[in-house]
Amino acid sequence: MKLFKPEIVFFEPSSLKYPLGQELRMRFEKEGIPIITTPAHNVSRSIPGNDEKQKYARAKKTLVVATKKSMKLDVCKPSADFEFSLATNCPGNCEYCYLQATQGYKPYLRTYVNLEDIFNTIKRHINKEENSVTVFEAASSGDPLALEHLTGSLGKTIEFFGALHNARLRVVTKFDNVDSLLDLNHKGHTRFRVSINSRYVINSFEHNTASFEERIVAASKLSKAGYPIGFIVAPIMIYKGWKEEYKELFDRLKHSIDITISPEPVTFELIQHRFTPSAKKFILQRFPGTKLDMDEENRQLKWGKFGRFKYVYPKETAEDIKQYMSGLVRDSMPSAQISYFT
Repeated sequence: MKLFKPEIVFFEPSSLKYPLGQELRMRFEKEGIPIITTPAHNVSRSIPGNDEKQKYARAKKTLVVATKKSMKLDVCKPSADFEFSLATNCPGNCEYCYLQATQGYKPYLRTYVNLEDIFNTIKRHINKEENSVTVFEAASSGDPLALEHLTGSLGKTIEFFGALHNARLRVVTKFDNVDSLLDLNHKGHTRFRVSINSRYVINSFEHNTASFEERIVAASKLSKAGYPIGFIVAPIMIYKGWKEEYKELFDRLKHSIDITISPEPVTFELIQHRFTPSAKKFILQRFPGTKLDMDEENRQLKWGKFGRFKYVYPKETAEDIKQYMSGLVRDSMPSAQISYFT
């Protein structure tokens, strides 16, 4: 797929105190990309557009080079013990994305250049007990692989974790530019989970991301390079022909991923489609012609960990999804583990 190139780049003044910040500025100057140096709080008001749809489209082509200031790591269950950010948001335009709400009025991309500060924070959060392993998620607030061709930050982070015996890294991605990561000294300490879905979901709702085929090829490359591999099947949607299309997906995985070379069992995270009222508002503003099924009458409420409710499929439908998808996992990769269904 075509790699992301920003239309405009904002630099926080503090970012230019770091080698990566200086390197990025020189790169973008050489490429003739407009550059503005300003505090991050000025970025939102600088993005043009007459309505939310236009502002969203321009924000998705805007990059902010910043420093990570808050070093508090949030708990990240069930994915990991803690989460941290190398970047926030991504150039993908997935209509259903939960970042529509959590990063509502600031959907621009941001990359952090003070990597050593981030690494030192990670070290402080590692459980020092013998035989204990602390797991960190790097993709809860954005897809770091989407910016890797610009920053190299994910590669540095993978090698950082490769040197830690009692910590592990987890990354999830919808992008396929993995070639620069294949020869790294990762020591099997980073698990890549490739976000996959049926052709209908990818083609209809996951704009500016790697294709169905490209993601499977990327997963195969990572597996052959010795990375533990997992898959996030999300969001699982009910539509005409959904069972046949998800079966096609798992048949492709079965014939493309050699699970015998994986250093650890392949994992699956199964997540049904859900939406919140605030996310629905943003989605309808940004994608007024969306085909997403967001009819509250066909859903039931589920309370989230932050005191917000979301709409999920009714219990009987969710159980059908769980049983059917679990069966596909067992049939295609009998040794794989299902981490959770939610």
